[in-house]
Amino acid sequence: MKIKKGDKVKVITGDDKGTIGEVLKAFPKEDKVIVEGVKLVKKALKPNQANPEGGMIEKESKVHVSNVQLYEEKAAKAKKTKKAPAKKAEEKKPRAKKSAAKE
Repeated sequence: MKIKKGDKVKVITGDDKGTIGEVLKAFPKEDKVIVEGVKLVKKALKPNQANPEGGMIEKESKVHVSNVQLYEEKAAKAKKTKKAPAKKAEEKKPRAKKSAAKE
Protein backbone atom coordinates (compact mmCIF):
# COMPACT_ATOMS: atom_id res chain seq x y z
CA MET A 1 0.00 0.00 0.00
CA LYS A 2 1.55 3.29 -1.14
CA ILE A 3 -0.64 5.65 0.88
CA LYS A 4 0.58 6.39 4.40
CA LYS A 5 -0.63 8.33 7.45
CA GLY A 6 -0.26 12.08 6.95
CA ASP A 7 -0.46 12.01 3.12
CA LYS A 8 -2.76 14.40 1.29
CA VAL A 9 -5.18 12.43 -0.89
CA LYS A 10 -8.01 13.16 -3.31
CA VAL A 11 -11.12 10.97 -3.38
CA ILE A 12 -11.68 9.77 -6.97
CA THR A 13 -14.98 7.85 -6.61
CA GLY A 14 -18.13 7.80 -4.49
CA ASP A 15 -20.27 10.44 -2.79
CA ASP A 16 -17.23 12.47 -1.68
CA LYS A 17 -15.60 12.50 -5.14
CA GLY A 18 -13.18 15.40 -5.54
CA THR A 19 -12.69 15.94 -1.78
CA ILE A 20 -9.11 16.54 -0.67
CA GLY A 21 -8.08 15.53 2.85
CA GLU A 22 -5.31 14.15 5.02
CA VAL A 23 -5.01 10.45 5.87
CA LEU A 24 -5.65 10.13 9.62
CA LYS A 25 -5.03 6.38 9.87
CA ALA A 26 -3.99 3.59 7.49
CA PHE A 27 -4.98 -0.08 7.64
CA PRO A 28 -2.53 -1.93 5.31
CA LYS A 29 -3.91 -5.42 6.02
CA GLU A 30 -7.39 -4.28 4.93
CA ASP A 31 -6.15 -1.89 2.18
CA LYS A 32 -8.23 0.89 3.74
CA VAL A 33 -7.58 4.40 5.07
CA ILE A 34 -9.48 6.97 7.12
CA VAL A 35 -9.47 10.38 5.41
CA GLU A 36 -10.30 13.62 7.21
CA GLY A 37 -13.85 14.78 6.37
CA VAL A 38 -14.65 11.86 4.02
CA LYS A 39 -17.40 9.23 4.40
CA LEU A 40 -18.93 10.71 7.55
CA VAL A 41 -21.25 8.34 9.41
CA LYS A 42 -23.52 9.01 12.37
CA LYS A 43 -22.92 6.97 15.51
CA ALA A 44 -25.22 6.76 18.53
CA LEU A 45 -23.54 7.25 21.91
CA LYS A 46 -24.89 5.94 25.19
CA PRO A 47 -24.87 8.34 28.10
CA ASN A 48 -21.75 8.11 30.28
CA GLN A 49 -19.89 10.26 32.80
CA ALA A 50 -17.99 12.16 30.12
CA ASN A 51 -21.14 12.75 28.05
CA PRO A 52 -24.19 12.49 30.37
CA GLU A 53 -26.73 13.18 27.61
CA GLY A 54 -25.34 10.75 25.03
CA GLY A 55 -26.59 11.53 21.52
CA MET A 56 -25.36 11.26 17.94
CA ILE A 57 -21.86 12.05 16.68
CA GLU A 58 -20.41 12.15 13.17
CA LYS A 59 -17.10 10.42 12.53
CA GLU A 60 -15.04 9.35 9.53
CA SER A 61 -15.30 5.79 8.26
CA LYS A 62 -12.80 3.66 6.32
CA VAL A 63 -12.36 4.14 2.57
CA HIS A 64 -10.66 1.61 0.27
CA VAL A 65 -7.29 2.79 -1.09
CA SER A 66 -8.44 2.18 -4.66
CA ASN A 67 -10.90 5.07 -4.18
CA VAL A 68 -8.23 7.64 -3.26
CA GLN A 69 -5.17 9.03 -5.02
CA LEU A 70 -2.16 10.93 -3.66
CA TYR A 71 -2.51 14.69 -4.08
CA GLU A 72 0.41 16.96 -4.95
CA GLU A 73 -0.16 20.45 -3.54
CA LYS A 74 2.54 22.16 -5.63
CA ALA A 75 0.97 21.12 -8.92
CA ALA A 76 -2.57 21.04 -7.45
CA LYS A 77 -3.09 17.63 -9.08
CA ALA A 78 -3.51 14.03 -8.01
CA LYS A 79 -0.50 11.97 -9.07
CA LYS A 80 0.68 8.38 -9.24
CA THR A 81 3.67 7.45 -7.06
CA LYS A 82 6.82 5.49 -7.68
CA LYS A 83 10.06 4.78 -5.87
CA ALA A 84 12.74 7.43 -6.44
CA PRO A 85 16.25 6.10 -7.07
CA ALA A 86 18.35 5.88 -3.90
CA LYS A 87 21.87 7.32 -3.82
CA LYS A 88 23.38 4.32 -2.03
CA ALA A 89 22.29 0.71 -1.88
CA GLU A 90 21.94 0.82 1.94
CA GLU A 91 19.61 3.82 1.96
CA LYS A 92 15.89 3.34 1.88
CA LYS A 93 14.29 4.59 -1.33
CA PRO A 94 12.31 7.80 -0.75
CA ARG A 95 8.81 8.22 -2.16
CA ALA A 96 8.34 10.62 -5.06
CA LYS A 97 5.64 11.65 -7.50
CA LYS A 98 6.15 10.50 -11.11
CA SER A 99 6.11 14.08 -12.36
CA ALA A 100 8.66 15.18 -9.74
CA ALA A 101 11.04 12.34 -10.67
CA LYS A 102 11.45 13.68 -14.24
CA GLU A 103 12.72 17.08 -13.07
